[in-house]
Amino acid sequence: MIIGGRNFDTEHKMYIMGILNVTPDSFSDGGKWNTMDAALSHTEQMIEQGVDIIDIGGESTRPGHLPIAEAEEIERVIPYIEKIKAEFDIPVSIDTYKPAVCEEALKAGADLVNDIWGLKYDEKTASLIADYNVPCCLMHNRKEAVYENFIEDVLEDLRQSLAIAQRAGIRKEQIILDPGVGFAKTYEQNLIILNHLERVLELGCPVLLGTSRKSVIGLTLDVPPEERVVGTAATTVIGAMKGCSFYRVHDCLENRQALEMVQAVLREGR
Repeated sequence: MIIGGRNFDTEHKMYIMGILNVTPDSFSDGGKWNTMDAALSHTEQMIEQGVDIIDIGGESTRPGHLPIAEAEEIERVIPYIEKIKAEFDIPVSIDTYKPAVCEEALKAGADLVNDIWGLKYDEKTASLIADYNVPCCLMHNRKEAVYENFIEDVLEDLRQSLAIAQRAGIRKEQIILDPGVGFAKTYEQNLIILNHLERVLELGCPVLLGTSRKSVIGLTLDVPPEERVVGTAATTVIGAMKGCSFYRVHDCLENRQALEMVQAVLREGR
């Protein structure tokens, strides 16, 4: 898979996507990086820690969040995309599901579209991804956590996202799937999907795991977001053992080290 001119060998290697929230209200780091100097400094730090992609988000998706207007989201994210692309040699992902934001981000140089609604919010986003010929990450999501057969329903929802992508002309080799930990799932369902990540791989795309500091970790360990680094790293190890290729995290160094340890065991411990 080519992202931002770089080859990502998703069959043999694992990659870190570093989170850069330029929002005032994200659940874990709201307001920390929404000035240019802070964002650039944090980006530089993440790159030094071995991050492979920077994921920029301008709207919080925490439980109970209030959506913002497309114009406000564009105003938030575009300067950061342009500046990071100018200052650093690193692929940049835009975390959005809105077509207008997606288009402006792609014009500004974004290399990947990370859609938490799996193209189902507005299929215009799929057309834009196809037109710009960039890869995308399609996450599992639905309006309510109501399922008849949880794992099978998640897979069917993801198949629907793949079908939207195919209709728009997005090539399958440009698609990453995300099981959507923390989205439209109960605490128990989040644990179940983490234990069955290999099922998502059955759909034939590399998988991104996004568990960083999420409530499933907080509820399990009874710790606040800033104390969920170890729990996140544990889920990263689970993901690596299950075959995931990408890991969207706040704490890049710790999760990079966890991946390096797993990869060493898998490579040499056969």
